[in-house]
Amino acid sequence: MNTMNLEMFRLGISSLRLHLLRTTLTALGIIFGVAAVICMLAISEGASADEMRMIELLGTQNIIVNSIKPQAEVQVSQGNQAVLDYGITYEDMAVIRETIGHVDRVVPLKRIAFSVRRRQRKLETSVFGTTPEFFSAVHTKAARGRVLTDSDEMKSLPVCVIGDEVARRLFGIDNPLGRSLYVSRREKIAPYTVVGVLERVATAGSPEKDVEQRNINVEVFVPFSVACKHYGDVMSRRASGTRETTKSDLTALYIEVDETENVIAISEVVRRTFEIRHKKLDYEIVIPFRTLQLAEKKKRNSQYQLGSIAGISLLVGGIGIMNIMLATVTERTREIGVRRALGAKRKHITIQFLVETAVISTGGGVLGIILGYAGAYKISHWAGWGDPIVKLWSILLSFGLSVMIGIFFGIYPAIKAAQLDPIEALRHQ
Repeated sequence: MNTMNLEMFRLGISSLRLHLLRTTLTALGIIFGVAAVICMLAISEGASADEMRMIELLGTQNIIVNSIKPQAEVQVSQGNQAVLDYGITYEDMAVIRETIGHVDRVVPLKRIAFSVRRRQRKLETSVFGTTPEFFSAVHTKAARGRVLTDSDEMKSLPVCVIGDEVARRLFGIDNPLGRSLYVSRREKIAPYTVVGVLERVATAGSPEKDVEQRNINVEVFVPFSVACKHYGDVMSRRASGTRETTKSDLTALYIEVDETENVIAISEVVRRTFEIRHKKLDYEIVIPFRTLQLAEKKKRNSQYQLGSIAGISLLVGGIGIMNIMLATVTERTREIGVRRALGAKRKHITIQFLVETAVISTGGGVLGIILGYAGAYKISHWAGWGDPIVKLWSILLSFGLSVMIGIFFGIYPAIKAAQLDPIEALRHQ
């Protein structure tokens, strides 16, 4: 940069300082535009990240099959009692294990009770029998003690692993390890020794995001062999003043596929297998990987929409810069004429006005980044949302756009100023 260009740069800065209030008001459009882009994208990114974590907790290599009550209830008679028979069977599990390729393991879940007790405290929850592989399938581990083991399964030991919320509600500040809780069921109440407390999973369930599968924090798990041996397949539960008796071998199956890219194909095989084996729709198939893909697509669409809306603010800010600079050209016509008469070339006048717009847009961009960053955290904290995530690309994108918009909308006023006839400019009053 030569001496003349440096002088033009200095003159541009001096002009902005002389009209500080006008400069500040002109920069507000850029400041709020950049802040809006960063704030909206950060909040959206934080919300999406929570949803992604919830889905990933289900296991992107898992295919989950749940037993559901069919629309047309088919009851069979067992003694003098009508029993609703539906859901996944042991044969279904065996067929999947033996006939479908690319399946690493099949993990069963069998609900055996809806409440547990300790002393005078009763907690409404779900008690499941499952195998030790379940905890790996849902990506959770014990915060205290241990999870179920193969030894527990083989020996059918009366032990249990409980969720963090169960430990808090039933045991309070006491250490639950080694203590007993009672699984309540109509025909029997059996004690189980607590051998582990699962780590708290903050995103285990989120029904408002339609990705809830289970809230491990409020569940109890016992060995699958114990569930099969001591509880059978028939359960009774009182609801809304009536007692419903159901017969279901398994509550759910977690089918873990060897590779993520095989999940969709294997899920279609599983779906076809159940369609052939079940005459009524008494099951549902959940594919977390597909849900994750849909969530990622939704995230991208949301970012495009929010970015476009916020980008309009930047565009308005750019128009404001052009408007002010055009007024400035008219206001400083005589000054431009004097400088041209003293030897300044058109490019020097152009540079001077571009310096002014570049400083406004750059300074506004920096202030907008700071305001957007702070605003994202303040809004999220005030609204009780999850922590926002400010991505580097959103900062670079918004700042780059602010600079480009400032220069783009400043080019026309700068060129108009440079093209003024020096003699006519000197005559301007």
